[in-house]
Amino acid sequence: MSDDVAFGGVDTPVGRMLVAVTGIGLAAVGFDDSAAERARLTELIGLPVEDDPARTAPALEQVAAYFAGRLREFTVPIDWRLTSRLQRQVLATLHESVPYGEVVTYGGLGERSGTGVPARVIGQIMGSNPIPLVVPCHRVLAGNGLGGYSGGSGVEIKRWLLTLEGALPATLDWDPDRGPVTL
Repeated sequence: MSDDVAFGGVDTPVGRMLVAVTGIGLAAVGFDDSAAERARLTELIGLPVEDDPARTAPALEQVAAYFAGRLREFTVPIDWRLTSRLQRQVLATLHESVPYGEVVTYGGLGERSGTGVPARVIGQIMGSNPIPLVVPCHRVLAGNGLGGYSGGSGVEIKRWLLTLEGALPATLDWDPDRGPVTL
């Protein structure tokens, strides 16, 4: 097992996405594959960077397959190093129990995870999820609507992902090959 991190990027309908993979597994996913984001993640992860396309290939292939409609369940190993024990408990519950096309409320995820924390804390955990998309925080909704989303351009990305998965009905102008339209 290597003691470094490798980065890779893939073009998707919601922009160029970034993956950070350690010897343990996928440690981060970003909606912005930029030098600044790679530097931020390098500092957070705290490992030297290694150019290792073979290591990032499985995660990149799965992200691309998800957006192409060919993947419903991510199987890449997860490296939870950027999460606290509470975050890990909630996010692992989400990852394991809310499949493609299904949703859960913030309060429902709090109950399901056995943490006993209120919905607003679950929302904060979703907002700090270092592995969005693969750990599907977009599938967690407010009791009275979509709720927020901190990935990419915000709630429109969440709406687009939920439409892709069939959890929300498509609008007449929805196009899976074109990302969310922001006004």
